[in-house]
Amino acid sequence: MNTDRIILGIDPGTNIMGYGLIHNHGENIELITMGILKLNKFNNQALKLKKIFERTLSLIKEYKPDELAIEAPFYGKNIQSMLKLGRAQGVAIAAALYRSVPIFEYSPKKIKQSITGKGSASKEQVAAMLINLLSINETPESLDATDGLAAAVCHYFQKRISTKKEKYSDWNSFISNNPDRVV
Repeated sequence: MNTDRIILGIDPGTNIMGYGLIHNHGENIELITMGILKLNKFNNQALKLKKIFERTLSLIKEYKPDELAIEAPFYGKNIQSMLKLGRAQGVAIAAALYRSVPIFEYSPKKIKQSITGKGSASKEQVAAMLINLLSINETPESLDATDGLAAAVCHYFQKRISTKKEKYSDWNSFISNNPDRVV
């Protein structure tokens, strides 16, 4: 596993896109930046998609991430919302592909589970865990920003787990080998 890499996480949305970047060096991660792209001022769907594509490209150009972790659209009651969300995700993926950045997709449940241990955690619980984990001093401007950051941190944990060959016999052995994941 490359132990010095930058991960861009994106929470796609058609009104707000959240993003976060982390630097992984060795067993450590630190926050580079996080933020949001507000799209609700645009009433044209195609223009929103163009803005998502452009912002993703600008983040890639500025921070040169090694990988992109993106939240997968989830099935809800409104099929039109899911289609719009899928398009937003698609243009962010297209921007990464355009710049040859490898893409990793995670379900919302997987992201929440990786960060908090519970797949049903609230956005607030995810944000609180990230603030603690990354020693963030200021409250993020939006939970969409922490959702984008959560995708990046989830990817870090998933890569870390997949490269570790350790097997844990019980919770105590897991906790002793992963003190940074326990609050």
